[in-house]
Amino acid sequence: MTQTETPLRARASVQILGPVTPAYESLLTAGALSFIEDLTRRFAPRVRELLARRAEFQKRLDSGERPDFLAETAHIRAADWSIAPLPADLLDRRVEITGPVDRKMIINALNSRARVFMADFEDASTPSWQVMMDGQLNLRDAVAGTIEYSAPGGRKYTLAGQTAVLKVRPRGWHLIESHALVDGKPVPAGLWDFGLFLFHNAANLVARGTGAYFYLPKLQSHLEARLWNEVFNHAEDTLGLRRGTIRATVLIETILAAFEIDEILYELRDHAAGLNCGRWDYIFSFIKCFRNHPDFVLPDRAQVTMESHFMRSYSRLVIKTCHRRGAHAIGGMAAQIPVKDDPYANDMAMLKVRRDKEREARDGHDGCWVSHPALVPLCTEIFDQYMAGPNQISKRLADFDASREDLLRVPEGSITLHGLTGNVSAALRYTEAWLGGQGAVPLYNLMEDVATAEIARAQVWQWIHFPGGILDDGRRVTAQLFREVLAHELETIRLQFGDAHFQARRYRLAADLLERMVTGDVLPDFLTLEAYHYLE
Repeated sequence: MTQTETPLRARASVQILGPVTPAYESLLTAGALSFIEDLTRRFAPRVRELLARRAEFQKRLDSGERPDFLAETAHIRAADWSIAPLPADLLDRRVEITGPVDRKMIINALNSRARVFMADFEDASTPSWQVMMDGQLNLRDAVAGTIEYSAPGGRKYTLAGQTAVLKVRPRGWHLIESHALVDGKPVPAGLWDFGLFLFHNAANLVARGTGAYFYLPKLQSHLEARLWNEVFNHAEDTLGLRRGTIRATVLIETILAAFEIDEILYELRDHAAGLNCGRWDYIFSFIKCFRNHPDFVLPDRAQVTMESHFMRSYSRLVIKTCHRRGAHAIGGMAAQIPVKDDPYANDMAMLKVRRDKEREARDGHDGCWVSHPALVPLCTEIFDQYMAGPNQISKRLADFDASREDLLRVPEGSITLHGLTGNVSAALRYTEAWLGGQGAVPLYNLMEDVATAEIARAQVWQWIHFPGGILDDGRRVTAQLFREVLAHELETIRLQFGDAHFQARRYRLAADLLERMVTGDVLPDFLTLEAYHYLE
């Protein structure tokens, strides 16, 4: 396709700085850009205020303050209220599949027999202009039922007769879309992703008997949820949609949000569909929030399981809160992928999935996440066994409570050389793939997204900077040891794939980024913010 020269001055006073193909022009219409402009002018100042509030609260945490349940919203936690009744096509969410917004993935996920597919513009997708815009095109075709894909080998992919319910995860409040400016400032990425999708697909979704369903990432407070609710109300009014056409599930993937679960649901109560336990980002948030405190050093990430007291407490608190309010509590991700060349390793991987999902179903979760279609039958079987109806919202966990101390209890465990090298390898390989446009990356028989790299690099930073960073063999984790491990991993990659592959890819850049993030005095907030400027 031919491309127009950039920057392009588009209609509706929005400046588009990315290449615009004829296909992209069908998305960047005057009406769509006017809608984005309106959302940005109304809500971007509030986004900036909330991000400043995040930074200010982090300073308080750095100075020793600990989060707690809010005294000023105790009346909301004590009151009897419920979210709006759930739509019929969201009553049963026992298995949800997630993945990036590339064309083949969308078709396979919709055909996977999962109840829901979450198309992910955030952690599973590299936010390059091409990936984001192609994703919007792909989802528009999926909603229209016309999406198809022809693989290089000739295989053709089309939609089956029965498909999963579609949900979309826009990018978080902390991210920008640098290729689209309103009044000379970048559009908040969440408003861009949400606005383009809703404008082009809301009417078609309603005509098909469903709604505009979203996942909201990285929220840290009920005020951030309130802003999303105001965005939803305004968007519905602007596009002539019935109130509640938009429904959202919030990922509880920050330690701060765990103290405001009731309040987040309350703010979104006309648009809420439930909450989800984003376990890996939650652990990353735990490290980041307490980055100045040596008493919050975590052991190897493989040892920080959902059986850890603080993780199990958070998971069960989500269940109790959601069910009291008539909402779904969706469990965490099963990131395992089939191990085709090793039957024993595959059996062990599936056993881990089974045990994890049995725990979730027994505890009261109404569904779970998977990253690969092959896991859908197994997880469906498990929830079928423990959940007779479409959900188990009636299970209330009345005898359970989670205190501040429960949510902040640091798990015991050890730091090992294997854990250190595994973190360095995962962070390096994932970051390099992300820089190359791949946001969902198979590594060591797991399908990984940004959360993996975030927790991996945050743990290494923590181990270097605090006295508790001692390997089980007695050695200190130092910047020098990290650099030795990083150099060894770079050489391992070169030997594994060859010089031509190594030179053609961006491993050196990924290593430089990782070294800066791991050895600097301050733990950076997000890898994606540090690396966004290097996207091609």
